[in-house]
Amino acid sequence: MIRARWRFPARTQLRRNAVRGGLRRRLTGLALLASGALVALTAAAGPASAAATQAPASSAYGWVRLAHLSPNTPPVDVYLYSYGKPNAMIVLKHVAYGTVSPYERVPHGEYTVAMRGVGASPSSAPVLSSNLMVHPGHAYTVAGVGPNKALRLQVLDDRLTTPKGKSLVRVIQASLKEHHVTVTAGSATLARNLPFANITSYGTNSPGTWMVHAKGGTETWSGQVKLTAGTIHTLVVLDSSSGLSVTDLMDAAGSGVMPNGGAATGLGGTAPAPGSSPLPWLAAVTAGALLTVAGGYRLRRVRAVARHAR
Repeated sequence: MIRARWRFPARTQLRRNAVRGGLRRRLTGLALLASGALVALTAAAGPASAAATQAPASSAYGWVRLAHLSPNTPPVDVYLYSYGKPNAMIVLKHVAYGTVSPYERVPHGEYTVAMRGVGASPSSAPVLSSNLMVHPGHAYTVAGVGPNKALRLQVLDDRLTTPKGKSLVRVIQASLKEHHVTVTAGSATLARNLPFANITSYGTNSPGTWMVHAKGGTETWSGQVKLTAGTIHTLVVLDSSSGLSVTDLMDAAGSGVMPNGGAATGLGGTAPAPGSSPLPWLAAVTAGALLTVAGGYRLRRVRAVARHAR
């Protein structure tokens, strides 16, 4: 009887040990699964998080370039001020007719553009001034246009992206000798009888090397302009010693290029910075769910062992 009394607890203890051993193995497996999920998802999230952190905060900036497009206005000094501040952020000296500056990156906000005669004191009253609001991720051309007696500053909102596989072109008519000019590219008409000091909207064109013609009342100009997919151009019709001339300004070189160039090299478009990655949260949630499952499973097994032990 004594032996029988001790055999039953021994079998019970063995059963408990077996249950506990199986439970440990299952819990260890679940814990390893949770840890593996956490490590894998964190590793995947790492590059995305780093990319989001390292992405340039271009959305806080805009781009401005300045142009002198008044044929009978002498060269000027051009100043760009952050609104309400006395010291100029940008000063361009001796800007002559036909000159277009490179783009300058500036923080978004309100600015004042002022033109003064060449060599005039920076504290003197400007010949002309205008305010400009620079919005994040936008680019602008501020141009002095019109005849000298009616000179004005015009703010142009420059496009930075194009329809896929296309090029955009606009025309600025800055010829005073020819009051109306027609500009064609191949069989396409870019501007018809465009008056002096006027600007067309952007038109969509197919990529290619185009023969461009500008024609006024008596003066003409012809030349090739290469349009590649994703580029944005401004064709400026100017007076020259030999008649009309056309300058091709590349406004943008595709939305995948950060805006850091000038008129000659092109100003690329902006892509929004990627948002923060959800993968770290997903890793935490997945690991937590697996550990919760492990905890619930352990609690059920402990209760089952307790019932068998009674």
